[in-house]
Amino acid sequence: MNNIQLSSGSPNRLGAHHDGAGVNFAVFSENASKIELCLFSADGTLETARIALPERTGPVWHGYVSGLPVGTIYGYRAHGDYAPAQGHRFNPNKLLLDPYTRELHGDWVNSPVTLGYEDASAKEDLSFDTRDSAPFVAKSIVSDPELFEGLRQGQHRKASSDLIYEAHPKGATQGNSAVPHAIRGTYEGLASDPMLEHLKTLGVQAIELLPVHSFVDDKFLQERGLRNYWGYNSIGFFAAEPRYFGPDGLKGFRKMVERLHDAGIEVILDVVYNHTAEGDQRGPTLCYRGLDNASYYRLTDKDQRYYVNDTGCGNTLNVSHPYVLRMVLDSLRFWVECMGIDGFRFDLATTLGREDHGFDPNGGFFDALRQDPVLSRVRMIAEPWDIGPGGYRLGEFPHEFSELNDSYRDTVRRYWRGDAHSVQELAARLLGSADKFDHSGRRSDASVNFLASHDGFTLADTTRYVRKHNEANTEKNRDGHHSNFSDNCGVEGETDNLAIRKRRTQRQRNMLATLFLSQGTPMLLAGDEFANSQKGNNNAYCQDNDIGWLNWEKADTELQSFVAGLSAFRADHPSLRQSRFLHSAVRTLDGHADVNWSDFNGDALEWEDPHLANFCLTLRGSAEAPEYEDGSDVVFIVFNRGADIGQVVLPQAPEGQMWCRAIDTSLLSQADMPVRESKVAKVEGRSVTAFVLIAEERKT
Repeated sequence: MNNIQLSSGSPNRLGAHHDGAGVNFAVFSENASKIELCLFSADGTLETARIALPERTGPVWHGYVSGLPVGTIYGYRAHGDYAPAQGHRFNPNKLLLDPYTRELHGDWVNSPVTLGYEDASAKEDLSFDTRDSAPFVAKSIVSDPELFEGLRQGQHRKASSDLIYEAHPKGATQGNSAVPHAIRGTYEGLASDPMLEHLKTLGVQAIELLPVHSFVDDKFLQERGLRNYWGYNSIGFFAAEPRYFGPDGLKGFRKMVERLHDAGIEVILDVVYNHTAEGDQRGPTLCYRGLDNASYYRLTDKDQRYYVNDTGCGNTLNVSHPYVLRMVLDSLRFWVECMGIDGFRFDLATTLGREDHGFDPNGGFFDALRQDPVLSRVRMIAEPWDIGPGGYRLGEFPHEFSELNDSYRDTVRRYWRGDAHSVQELAARLLGSADKFDHSGRRSDASVNFLASHDGFTLADTTRYVRKHNEANTEKNRDGHHSNFSDNCGVEGETDNLAIRKRRTQRQRNMLATLFLSQGTPMLLAGDEFANSQKGNNNAYCQDNDIGWLNWEKADTELQSFVAGLSAFRADHPSLRQSRFLHSAVRTLDGHADVNWSDFNGDALEWEDPHLANFCLTLRGSAEAPEYEDGSDVVFIVFNRGADIGQVVLPQAPEGQMWCRAIDTSLLSQADMPVRESKVAKVEGRSVTAFVLIAEERKT
């Protein structure tokens, strides 16, 4: 490429940005001695120019190239010390992705040439490799700025107890024959008419997508003939993963967001800012390691050759560094402002809040989010743990966050499995886990309640398997959670025994009813509404096949209808989705406690009874609610875990009103609801029943 016109450009905006006349390039590296911009042919195979960025302002290298068009393919080479023991791994033979690229060209190839060292050397990563990695790596693209303009924003319901639906971008639709074939397994497929109808029928108000940032298939998986299915191996925090593109490419992602917004559904992204795809010291040099290893990653104090591994994935991003923090914030802001995203679920969020002295809810990352005029108004969900020191932090995140509550999942499973002493724990989980979250002005919707998520058994599999069956992962069944609190109801796996199948379905209905009748924010794993199974695999991270994809052909449509009814019932009853915690305080409105626990006879529960299994719960509006909130809604719920039919004394109904049965998990169909009740109601064994007040019928 001849006649390149180069000028200083600007350091202010990182990345490559086209202004109509040329492109400004700016990239961060605090420790490099030189950064080269490499331009490629239209097919990405031939390097046509190598240009040293002419200016350095602080740690930002920059330059402006006139005449370059939109769509230009490029990468960087970084010069500096190759001194792993001091934390530096510069190797200009390795072509590096622009951390701020918004599009990728080509694929990542599993090759030892992408390593910064000689893979066969006895010195391992202390050696230095001189081979050019350009033919084996994806490259950056100068994007058309019009691709990211004019997208209408969502409603940003930041504090809300909306129903969240966790789904895989591909697996949710790949096996759905109702979705047009050309867009199955794509972003467009998620917002196809059949999927929108399904989501709206369920009452879904937010869809949470597994990672869509561009990611890399792990070397060890490729060698086993597998691939990274979940996507928790990010390499580009601004670029949508191309493997989910449909006919409209990147525009299809934006079209998906717009259609979901039109349907009243927010879009939440599962984001992985805790580590990258470059792994530990033995991993490839693809981007951050080559640009400035000592800045981008947390390195061990004793020997900076090695990486802090609080994530279990080989490395840990150094979000405490101002330019790494800036990258994360710029990325989040990009997805909100340019791609229309409404919120984020932060994978291993403890890592992001860990300072040198340990986890700090007032640390730099959280402070930056609070002060950001864009990010402070979107929804934030934390996965409140990692494997680092003091990593489990449920209930300790700032009030701006809600948190995935694994304690809820485990308690509900244990209760319906029949574990002793589980009622006492369940009581706390039903009321929004106040023991975890009722502090610092937090709301009861801070607890994201779930029965299953992508990592673990599906809901159906918790009723079909006692043991995990991860043999397809080729790790000799050693991977995945060992404590699943599951019960196969008598037979491991699939069975033709109708009694066992009925009991399993009943267990699922009971657990689903528990979820929708609990205070907090409910999250439903895609497919749990119709009993999707992963064949006992509780760690399907590498199963991009019929194990990981939803099986729509075997959908339990009766269960699906039941879930839709539960969702509608919850939406109709504000006492089930309150923002304030309930502590049995007396209401001035009517003299009743806002929550009351009782046995089947209406007497106080014996909480210290180790055999306690059955109980009743009456929910009313919080005693602390202001007068402008309507506190008239009352729901009476009966949990009968035992096998025997129970006779339940209903609370005294106010004058002019009577109780009616609105939810009964023992019935396959809720079509006959509501059913009016007298003073005593019969409840079937192993069931959940909910009653509400209605106007009393007048005799004529």
